[in-house]
Amino acid sequence: MASIHCFFRYPVQLNTSTSTSTSTSTSRVPFSSFSFNCLRCSRSSSSSSSVDAHAAANKNVGDDVFSVTSSSEYDVDYLGESTKGDFNLNFDRLQPFALDGPIEEVARMEAQEAEHLLNDFGIPSPSSARNSPRGIFCSRTLNLRSISAIGYDMDYTLIHYNVMAWEGRAYDYCMVNLRNMGFPVEGLAFDPDLVIRGLVIDKEKGNLVKADRFGYVKRAMHGTTMLSNRAVSEMYGRELVDLRKESQWEFLNTLFSVSEAVAYMQMVNRLDEGAIGPELGPLDYKGLYKAVGKALFRAHVEGQLKSEIMSKPELFVEPDPELPLALLDQKEAGKKLLLITNSDYHYTDKMMQHSFNRFLPNDMGWRDLFNMVIVSARKPEFFQMSHPLYEVVTGEGLMRPCFKARTGGLYSGGSAQMIENSLNIHGDEILYVGDHIYTDVSQSKVHLRWRTALICRELEEEYNALINSRGQRARLVELINQKEVVGDLFNQLRLSLQRRNRGRPAQTLAATNMDDQELTESMQKLLVVMQRLDQKIAPMLESDGELFNKRWGFLSRAGLWDKSHLMRQIEKYADIYTSRVSNFLHYTPFMYFRSQEQTLAHDSYSYYCSERNDGSVSGVTTIKSKFAL
Repeated sequence: MASIHCFFRYPVQLNTSTSTSTSTSTSRVPFSSFSFNCLRCSRSSSSSSSVDAHAAANKNVGDDVFSVTSSSEYDVDYLGESTKGDFNLNFDRLQPFALDGPIEEVARMEAQEAEHLLNDFGIPSPSSARNSPRGIFCSRTLNLRSISAIGYDMDYTLIHYNVMAWEGRAYDYCMVNLRNMGFPVEGLAFDPDLVIRGLVIDKEKGNLVKADRFGYVKRAMHGTTMLSNRAVSEMYGRELVDLRKESQWEFLNTLFSVSEAVAYMQMVNRLDEGAIGPELGPLDYKGLYKAVGKALFRAHVEGQLKSEIMSKPELFVEPDPELPLALLDQKEAGKKLLLITNSDYHYTDKMMQHSFNRFLPNDMGWRDLFNMVIVSARKPEFFQMSHPLYEVVTGEGLMRPCFKARTGGLYSGGSAQMIENSLNIHGDEILYVGDHIYTDVSQSKVHLRWRTALICRELEEEYNALINSRGQRARLVELINQKEVVGDLFNQLRLSLQRRNRGRPAQTLAATNMDDQELTESMQKLLVVMQRLDQKIAPMLESDGELFNKRWGFLSRAGLWDKSHLMRQIEKYADIYTSRVSNFLHYTPFMYFRSQEQTLAHDSYSYYCSERNDGSVSGVTTIKSKFAL
C-alpha cells in the first residue's frame, strides 16, 4: 500500500496490485490506453508509430487508480456538456476514506489549499489567466476533455505575421498592379492605422463603417476622411448593415483584409478627385472595389509576395516559442491534431519549419505534431462540399489522387466530412481554431457543428487600452449619470409647466404649489447644467477608445456601452476566443471553459433595488431633494 497526497488534503491509500478491475457504473477505458504518449522521448516518422511502441512498453503512473470515460459510454453533465474524457477513480482500488463535514465546507477548504499550491508551483490559476491580455475567453461552455481532435488554421493562427511587414508588402504589390492597370497611385503609402478588423466596406458609397451589434452604423469614413455624426445619421439613419447583402457590404474578417481596405479607401479619394482617367471606363465605387481586389488577388496568385516571404521569413514572421509546446501538451493528452490551411504545400512547409522546428524537443519536426495535414484546403468550401483529394507524396510537392485519408498523411484538397469519416470523429468532438470569423469559425460551426475558437491578436492591445482607459471611462460614466439625474428632474418640471399651461394640476402637490418664477428659474438652471455637461461629454465620447485606434476606437465596442458588430459575430460563432494559440499553455488540455453570466437590461434595476434597500444609493436623493416635487 502506498500513501499519496497530490492535491488532496486527505491522504489516499493506493493498492499497487497489478490485477485489473472493471467499474460497474459506466464503461471506462484504461488510463494507459488514452494515448498519453511521450513525444519527448523519441521522434516518429509517421508521428505515431514509435510513440505508441514507447507507450506500450512503459506502464503509465496511475493505471490502476484512474480511468477515462470512453467516447461510447459518456454522459451529459448539468451544463449540457459531454463527460467524454473525464477522469474517474477506480474506487475498488482505494481503501475507504471519509470526508469530514459537509461537502460545501470541504470544497471551500480544498479550493483555498489549491490556490496556495498553484501559487507555490508558480502556476497561474485559470481565473487569473482570464483576467489578463492573454486569457482565453468563453462565449459558450466548452469541456476541452470531451474534444477528440483539434484542427488549426495556419496563417495568422499558428503563424503570426508582422502586420506592417506582411500587409505592407501585399499593399506594395497591389499598388504596382494598380499602376500597371493605369490607376494613379503616386504619393500613396501604406497606413495600417487607417482600418481595423471588424469594419465593413460599403461598396456602393465608397465608405468604411463601424456598426454595433444590431447593424446600426456608429462611425463612418468616406475615402480617408471621417464623417460627422450628422452625416452618418443622414446617410445610414434608415439603413442597417446586413452582411448577407454581399453586393454592398464587405466585412473585414481578418488581418489579411487590412492591405485591401487601405488601398481601396485611398483610391476612393483619387476617384473623388477626378484623378482616375476616362480610359479606365466609367467607374463607380463598386467597380473601383473590384479593381483593387483584382490587383491584390494577382499579387497573391503570381507568387511574388509569398516567394519573398519564404526567402526571408524572419522579416515577416513573429516567432512564439510557447506555441509548439502548447500543441505538444494537447497531443500527449490524446488529442488528434490537424492542420487545415488554404496555403499550398511549399509555403506551409517553409513557414511551419521556421516557426516550429527550433522550439520542439529531441529533433522533432512540425509534422510529428499533427495526425493529419491538409494544404490547399479551399476553405470555406472545405466545410461546405467535397473536392478531390490528393496525397502529397514527395518533398517537392508531387501529388497523386487519393480516395481515403489515413492518419499521419499529408493531403491537398478534400473536405471536412472526409476528415470526420477518416478519424471516425464527428461534430462537437472536433474543435477548430482559426482567425477568420467566416471562413474558419462560422462555416465549420454552421455546416458541421464543430466547436470553434477564434484567434484575434489585437485582443492584447485592446485589453491593455481598456485597462489604461478605466479612469477616463469612469469619469465619463459619472458625467452621463449626473446628466441623467438632472435630466429626470428637468423633464418632470417641464411636464409640470405643460400641465400648468393647460390648467391641470402637476404630478404632485409640491410641484403644483411652485410659483411660476420658481418653476421657470429651476428649469433654466437645469438646462444650463445639461448643456455644459454635453459640452464636456461629447469630446470625451469622441475620444473614447483612441488608445486602441484614434479613428475607430475599440475593436469590441461600438460606443461607450454597446458591442461592435464584430463582437456580435464572435459571440455567435466562436465558443472561445483568445489572442494567440500559445495561450492554451497557460491552461491545460483538460480545461472546462465556462461562459460568464450574461447581463440583461433589467439586471441593473434589480441591482439598483438591492442597493437602495441597503441604503447605499447616493447622489440621486441629494440632487432631487433640492427641487423636491
